[in-house]
Amino acid sequence: MAEADPAPLTQAAARRAIYPSLEGKRVLITGGGSGIGAGLVEGFVAQGAQVTFFDIAEADSQAVVERLDGPNRPSFHRVDLTDIAALKAAISAAEAAAGGSFDVLVNNAANDDRHSVEEVDEAYWDNRLAVNLKHMFFAAQAVVPGMKANGGGAIVNLGSISWHLGLKDLPLYQTCKAAIEGLSRSLARDLGEFGIRSTCVIPGNVRTPRQLKWYTPEGEAEIVAAQCLKGRLVPDDIAAMVLFLASDDARLVTGHSYFVDAGWR
Repeated sequence: MAEADPAPLTQAAARRAIYPSLEGKRVLITGGGSGIGAGLVEGFVAQGAQVTFFDIAEADSQAVVERLDGPNRPSFHRVDLTDIAALKAAISAAEAAAGGSFDVLVNNAANDDRHSVEEVDEAYWDNRLAVNLKHMFFAAQAVVPGMKANGGGAIVNLGSISWHLGLKDLPLYQTCKAAIEGLSRSLARDLGEFGIRSTCVIPGNVRTPRQLKWYTPEGEAEIVAAQCLKGRLVPDDIAAMVLFLASDDARLVTGHSYFVDAGWR
């Protein structure tokens, strides 16, 4: 499959919505060093938000910071999200550095390494749940006190279309991604009285360097053929939905999941 023409993507980005309510908001994004996460960082920076992101990929993350260098430069912290004590400490330190508690949390970090049912042992089970699910709850738990004190906030969790399709060789990843939708609804119910909203965004197959590891040009063509809309999803498309859900325009939107998949179901 040929590379997408960058001109239409650039033109579309130039026409993206601007959300005045996001300007100056303190935003925390996990896994912001590459792929969808980097697109999220860029999207919030463009809105004038004060962005902090966590990742373990230092070179990729520094490249994002350098690319977005300017008055609204994002802040990168190397954090292993599977170390919950370190995650909580990093959130506390980042809030102090940002001058206040976070208004928005985007739980994006995940890892979709392929694995068969037969090769999973207890250690791998625990590792995959730690990488793909556990940190989302504890990151939310850590930012909630500040959001309560501020009178509200927004938590956006990233799910996946994979378990809706039942893709091969991803049993633990898909288990986690299914659970994230339940977590999002639970947080919406428990935190709504404090003005805290919780939603889930479900991307389809997004064209990132990581996804290109798994799909040949022929495989990409098959995905596009199965979509209702024939364009190729890119990180900006996912960021567009997340930005809306984080903004005050979505002030009464909570508890539900939103597909951005070009109709690939």
